[in-house]
Amino acid sequence: MLKFNRNIGIMAHIDAGKTTTTERILYYTGKSHRIGEVDDGEATMDWMEQEQARGITIQSAATTTYWRRDFPVSKTEEAPPAQEGPLFQINIIDTPGHVDFTAEVERSLRVLDGAVAIFDAVRGVEPQTETVWHQAERYRVPCIGYVNKMDRVGADFFQVLEDVHAKLGIPTVALQIPIGREGGFEGVVNLAEEREIRWDAGTSGERMLYSPVAPERAALVREWREKLIDTLSAFSEPITDSFLAGEDISAELIRTEMRKAVLARSLLPVLAGASRRNMGVQPLIDAVVDYLPAPDEVVPAVAHHTKKGEDLPVPCDPGAMPLGLVFKIQNDREAGSLCYVRMYSGTIAAGSAIFNVGKRKRERVGRILRMHSNKSEPMSELAAGDIGVITGMKLAQTGDTVGSEGWPVILEKMQFPEPVISVSIEPKTMSEQEKLRDSLVLLSKEDPTFRVKENEETGQLIISGMGELHLDVLVTRILKEYNVSAKVGNPQVTYRESIAKTVERTESYSRVIAGKENAANLSLRVEPLPRGTGNRYTNIVRAGAAGKTEIPGGIFSAVERGVFGAFASGIVLGYPCIDVGVTLTDIRYSEFTGTEFAFEACASIGVDEACRGAEPLLLEPIMAVDLVSPKEFVGDVISLVTQRGGQVASMVSNASMDEVKALAPMEKMFGFMTALRSVSQGRATFTMEFSHFEKKIDR
Repeated sequence: MLKFNRNIGIMAHIDAGKTTTTERILYYTGKSHRIGEVDDGEATMDWMEQEQARGITIQSAATTTYWRRDFPVSKTEEAPPAQEGPLFQINIIDTPGHVDFTAEVERSLRVLDGAVAIFDAVRGVEPQTETVWHQAERYRVPCIGYVNKMDRVGADFFQVLEDVHAKLGIPTVALQIPIGREGGFEGVVNLAEEREIRWDAGTSGERMLYSPVAPERAALVREWREKLIDTLSAFSEPITDSFLAGEDISAELIRTEMRKAVLARSLLPVLAGASRRNMGVQPLIDAVVDYLPAPDEVVPAVAHHTKKGEDLPVPCDPGAMPLGLVFKIQNDREAGSLCYVRMYSGTIAAGSAIFNVGKRKRERVGRILRMHSNKSEPMSELAAGDIGVITGMKLAQTGDTVGSEGWPVILEKMQFPEPVISVSIEPKTMSEQEKLRDSLVLLSKEDPTFRVKENEETGQLIISGMGELHLDVLVTRILKEYNVSAKVGNPQVTYRESIAKTVERTESYSRVIAGKENAANLSLRVEPLPRGTGNRYTNIVRAGAAGKTEIPGGIFSAVERGVFGAFASGIVLGYPCIDVGVTLTDIRYSEFTGTEFAFEACASIGVDEACRGAEPLLLEPIMAVDLVSPKEFVGDVISLVTQRGGQVASMVSNASMDEVKALAPMEKMFGFMTALRSVSQGRATFTMEFSHFEKKIDR
């Protein structure tokens, strides 16, 4: 039944404990028989060789586990409760925390129904936490919070609550308060049920010990339970009515009303724990089934009907027409392309035919698999509300909609950021050339933020990615995983080109090919657009505008192709154009000589020549840099940023650390990590992501 299904993601800043927490979830739900540690390179979800070597998550990994929710019999019991609830199926996606792999988070959140946001008990809301939170907001994903690492020096649960509210802009409410802190952290108090919970270290935290609230904590527990009820009453009439009537508010009523507030994204309930010490994870799993939505409880996905030209909701119904989204592709040496699919409607059976709506091609479904990291088990079908892998689809790409030929609807595609850093790569021998190209094709199919192009002048292959770490990982995969002998150049910035003024131009084209004349004549206008707008093409010519001759629709399509081809090839230096508007103002067509080939070439040449006369600009990527530094080094850190052409935008001072936000040109940020470690004795950290393009300044 759909109401017992949960599709969730684990999201946070790097090193907040996402994979560590996921490993405990798998252990306590019985999915794995031992706890895999990230630091030992043995985490189940970090299965790639590079993930194990680097100790970070690079690719989002999916798994499915099952949990039976236990309910308390009384507030004073000392043994685990015996009253069992229904069995829940939980599909989990563990996402990367490093900003270079933000595409993995983006495509995961696109298909999930709920998420667990993990916060470091010492650092609170970190830069990448804000990024993934805004991604979750964009897709309206309900969330619960978990303050991890309560056993670390400097841990402060209540400070994190305030930090979350201030930086993420959502009201927070504590479902638990910690017993002790730092090295003295020993458990939590469940505020709804008013009982203390501790974990038995002898059973790796599997056995939970319950006890009534200790007298010395009674006043604090009463205070925070009243805050919980007061905060929840602002979103719940039943809570308000019970409170005004002086009635005792039950844990069941709190759970019911809290669930409604979470589904509406009105509140963020927060729990506490120390996953590395096996404390706090089971109540977190309970919170997942209590507060995060089932697939049929979220707002239905919206699809665009290609024939009717209208948007329509897609209710989560296994009995309806099939409709799913390919959100990730992973290459397997034996099985070929593994297409990760989230089903929004209907059911797909193994061995059946499926229709790729965007490509208008029919494909065969080979096997359907339930994934557990890099292992799998076969399924007979994939139904609405579920996530699985389909093998056998050769044409599918990330973002494709699959469904039925009789229902031509397309789900909204995912938007990925543009790469900003490039390196050249070339095979050491001619025999390695084909091998290198094959590996690049496979990697670009897997990773939508990885780009490959050939430099027309030098013949070099240029690969582009989201950052130094992203490219380093990709290059290492090419050299080791695909066993290609190749030479790699130094990282280079990926620039963009644009224009500064408006220019109008009339262009003619004529070529005789195979004895037939191909001719075209058109007028167009190019103009600069506000930065960040993107490119725009407008056609103001009517189909019958060229005298009595009706212009075929294919001619207009050819002009559009030529315009966008010119955008991609650049103006002077060959970098892609951005923020340029092109308007087709006139077209002269002859039915005897006018061909699609001629008009596509004419449009491309016309745009290129017009842009050359419109004061071309070279734009460089500007990065948003977030730095966290101990107070005694913050002056040196700021100086380091400004020496590299950066501008400090803001600074927030916390108890022991200062957070500095700055903007800096990408070309000056190579090797920044080494310099930062040097001036801060290795204690300052930073994250960097693309902010915008602006005119390049010679420094």
